[in-house]
Amino acid sequence: MNTLKLLHAADNISTWVGKTFAWLIVVLMVMVMGEVFKRYALNAPTAWIFEASNMLYGTAFMMCGAYTLSQDGHVRGDFFYGSAKPRTQATLDFVLYILFFIPGVIALTWAGWTYAGDAISIREMTNSADAIPLYPFKAIIPITGFIVLMQGLAEIIRCVVCLKTGEWPARLKDANEIDVVEQQLSASTYVDEDAKREAIERAKHIDEEAHQRGSSTGEKK
Repeated sequence: MNTLKLLHAADNISTWVGKTFAWLIVVLMVMVMGEVFKRYALNAPTAWIFEASNMLYGTAFMMCGAYTLSQDGHVRGDFFYGSAKPRTQATLDFVLYILFFIPGVIALTWAGWTYAGDAISIREMTNSADAIPLYPFKAIIPITGFIVLMQGLAEIIRCVVCLKTGEWPARLKDANEIDVVEQQLSASTYVDEDAKREAIERAKHIDEEAHQRGSSTGEKK
């Protein structure tokens, strides 16, 4: 298996996990809407809804972290990174991954394993009037740690490849805002063709500037 296939294998796993758990947002929305109806229309609030909504959102947030990392989607404090050459970007990323990311995620996974093990051993419940199981949610913490660590190692390999070649390896293509813009404009009957092309080109230009790391036009050092 060559390096690019290895990277894409890690990306595929993170993407599958992230997109699967992203459906929890729909479950959360339906649950909250139902609770609003019960609370204000039927005057029958549910005691455990607050804990359940926190656990659902927390699970979605954690399990989508590796997917976001695989798409280089996490927010970064960018003062000069975006305008730097790929090798400079890779050097910064490599150092930060080794010094902060890897130790932090290992600590999270280790602590989460102990934390979840204690919760499972006592079948821990929430503190609400109608208690619900808490230990399945805590078990998500070490699982998240393993998946994020896997993706983090893939990102370190990306940095090494970029340091050798001067270009970032290609990432798996996924839906972006620009795809939505193109779909909406192509279906519109109120915008002429010239205006569509101009709007799409402008959106692509903005998207490329915002994702300079993923651009294949980076100048070799």
